[in-house]
Amino acid sequence: MTDISKIEEFWDDNPIDVSTEVNFIWSIANKLRGPYQSDKYKDVIIPMVIIRRLECALQETKDVVVTQYLKMPTYPAKAMYKISGYQFYNTSEFTLAELVNDAEHLALNFKSYINGFSPNIQDIIKNLEFDKQIDKMDKHNRLLAVVKAFSEIDLNPKTIDNMKMGYIFEELIRKFSENAEAGDHYTGRDIIKTMVSILLAEGCDDIFDDGKIVTILDQAAGTGGMLSTANNYIKRFNPTADVRLFSQEVNPESYAMCLAEMLIRGQNADNIRLQDTMKADCFKDTKMRFVIENPPFGQPWGGKDAPEGDEEAVKAEVLKGTSGRFPAGAPSSGDMQLLFIQSAINKMDDECGRAAIIENGSPLFSGSTSSGESQIRRWLLENDYIEAIIQLSTDMFYNTGIATYIWVLSKNKRAERKGKIQLVDASHLCNKLRKNLGNKKCEITPKDRVAITKLYADFKENEHCQIYDNTEFIYREYAVMQPLQRSYAITEDRINTMLSSGALSTLYDEAKVDELENMDELTGKDKNKLDNFKKNKPIYDTIVEVLNNAVSDKVYKNPETFTPVVNNILSGIIPDTKVLKKIADKIIKGLSVMDKTADIQKDKKGNIIYDVETKDTEIVPWETNIDDYMASEVLPHVPDAKAFFEEDLSKKNPVIKTGAEIPFTRYFYKYQAPISSDELAKRFNELEASVDSRIKKLFEGN
Repeated sequence: MTDISKIEEFWDDNPIDVSTEVNFIWSIANKLRGPYQSDKYKDVIIPMVIIRRLECALQETKDVVVTQYLKMPTYPAKAMYKISGYQFYNTSEFTLAELVNDAEHLALNFKSYINGFSPNIQDIIKNLEFDKQIDKMDKHNRLLAVVKAFSEIDLNPKTIDNMKMGYIFEELIRKFSENAEAGDHYTGRDIIKTMVSILLAEGCDDIFDDGKIVTILDQAAGTGGMLSTANNYIKRFNPTADVRLFSQEVNPESYAMCLAEMLIRGQNADNIRLQDTMKADCFKDTKMRFVIENPPFGQPWGGKDAPEGDEEAVKAEVLKGTSGRFPAGAPSSGDMQLLFIQSAINKMDDECGRAAIIENGSPLFSGSTSSGESQIRRWLLENDYIEAIIQLSTDMFYNTGIATYIWVLSKNKRAERKGKIQLVDASHLCNKLRKNLGNKKCEITPKDRVAITKLYADFKENEHCQIYDNTEFIYREYAVMQPLQRSYAITEDRINTMLSSGALSTLYDEAKVDELENMDELTGKDKNKLDNFKKNKPIYDTIVEVLNNAVSDKVYKNPETFTPVVNNILSGIIPDTKVLKKIADKIIKGLSVMDKTADIQKDKKGNIIYDVETKDTEIVPWETNIDDYMASEVLPHVPDAKAFFEEDLSKKNPVIKTGAEIPFTRYFYKYQAPISSDELAKRFNELEASVDSRIKKLFEGN
C-alpha cells in the first residue's frame, strides 16, 4: 500500500481561476448573436480556441518553420516537428493578427492559414467542419471581429499551462452544453484527483521506478481532463516516468480539444482517437496499466435512440464470447455503462491493471436475476475484479445531481482483498460551494480527498466502510409454493369470477367479438376466429345458464368429488368427450379458491402437488443453506411452504436462477423514527400562528 501522505505531497491544489479567460471568450461568442443561435456558438468558438491555442504554442518557432518550408516545401513532417518543438506545425506566413490587416480577403486568407497547419491539425479542424463557419461568418460580417478578438487573447502554454487550459476548455463546454446528458463531457478536477489518489493508493509502487512506462486509457475521454490530471500527477511524483496517454471520444468538439492538448503535451497523436468505444477498440495490441473514465449515464447502445451502428457492433462483439470485449454479455439496451466496465477490464493489464470508473446507481442493482445486468455483476464478482465501490455525494457533477459511485477495478488485489469487495460511503465527505456551477453544488476538498483515500486504503470496517465476501452479492432465486389445497363450489360469485378471468375466452369472448366486428377489414385468420366465436356463442350461453341453475351452498374439498358434478352438468351440452374434458377442466379450476381446510392434492405417485398460484420468490444469498433460510424467514409465516430451485442450464434457452446485485444503500441504511403526531401538530400550530401574525401585521401596516 502506498503512503497516502506521499500521494498528497505531489498534488497541486492551488485554486485555478479561469473566469477572466472564459468571460473574454464568452464575450466573443456574443459577437455571433443574430446569425447564430446561442446553442450554435460552439461551432465557432471551440475551433477558434483550438486554433489560437496552437498558434500561441508555435509562436517562438513559427518563423524558423516558415523559412524551412519556403526553402523546401517537401521537408519531412517528423523533421519539421523537431523544428517546431511539437508534433504539429504551421507553414503559413499568416498569423491571426496579420489576417485582420486584409479584411477584404480575410476568409480566403484564413482558410489558407488553416491549410498551413500540419495534416494532423487540419484533420481536427476538418472534423469540426470549420470551413462552413468561416463562410457563414464572412457572409454575415462577423469574421473580422471574431478573428481580431481571438488574436488578442494569450493562450500560450508558458502562460496558461495544460491544466489551466483544460479548465478553460471544459468550462466552455459546460457553458455550451448545459443540457447535455448526465456524465457527458465534464468531470470536475476534484473528482478526478480523488480517483487518481485511490488508484495509486494500492498496487502501484512499481510506477515510480526510473523510466517506467505507464499507460493510461480513457474510453470516454471528453476533453482529456482525466488523462491530463493523471499524467500531471504521475510526472510530479516520478519525473522520469514515460506516461503514454490513450483515449477514445465520440464527440468531435471534445475530441478536437483533447487531441490539441495532447499534441502540446508531446503525446502520440495516434493514441488519441475519434471513435465510439461501443463500435471498436482502437488499441487492440496495447494493455493498460490504468483505465480511468466517466462514461455516459443511461446512454442506450440499442434501439431507436442508440447511436447508429452501436447495436450491431455490440451484438457482434458479444457473439465472440470470452475472446471479445463483452465476455459476460450485454445489459439491457437502454444503458451502456456495464459495457464500458467490461471493456475496461478487457483493456487492463492482466498482471497489474487497475481502473477507476464513475457510474450512477443503475449498474449496481438494475435488472432481474437472469438479466444481462445481473449476469455481468455475477461475472465481475466471480472473477474477483471489483476491489471497491465508493459512493460520492449527490450534486457533484455539473449537469446532474444524482448519486454517483467510483468503481475500483483491479487485477492485482493485495492478499487481504482477494475474494472481497469493499463498500465505502463517502457521501458525507464534501463541502458546499459558495456558488453553484450548473448542478454542481458540492466539491471534494483536499481534506475530503485524503479522508476518502484513507477509508479505501485502510481497508478496515467502520461506520463508513464495510467489507464483504464477493459471494455476499451473489444469490439464488428460489420459488416458494404452498401445497395445492383448493375448495370447489358453484356459487354466483365464483361463476362471475371465473367468467371475468377469461376461463372460457377460447370458447367465446364478447370483447374480442366487438373488436373484430368493428374492424374495417378482416384477415382470413380474423374472419375464421369471428366465425368460431359466433358458432360457439349458443354453447357458451348454455354453459353459463346451466351453471347458474346449479348454484348451491355445497363446497367440495377436492377435485375428485367435484369433477363428476361438472361433467354431469355439461354432458348434455358438449357431446365430444375431448372437448368436454378441456372445458370442464377450465370450469373446475375457475370455480376453485385456495382453501387451507381443503384436502392436500397429490399426484398418482402420492407426491404433494404445489399450487403455482401461491408462487412467490425468495432471494437467498449464495452461501446460505436453503433449509436454514426457510426455517428462519419463511416457515414461521407459512408453515407448509416449500422452496424450489428451478434453474436449468441444459435448455436451449437456459433458465437462469443465479444472479447478483449490489444494493449499496441497504448496507448503510440507518433507521430514523418518524416524527410523532404530537410533534407534527405542535409544528403545524406554530406555523399557523406565525402566518396569522404576519397577516395581522400586514393589514395593520395598511
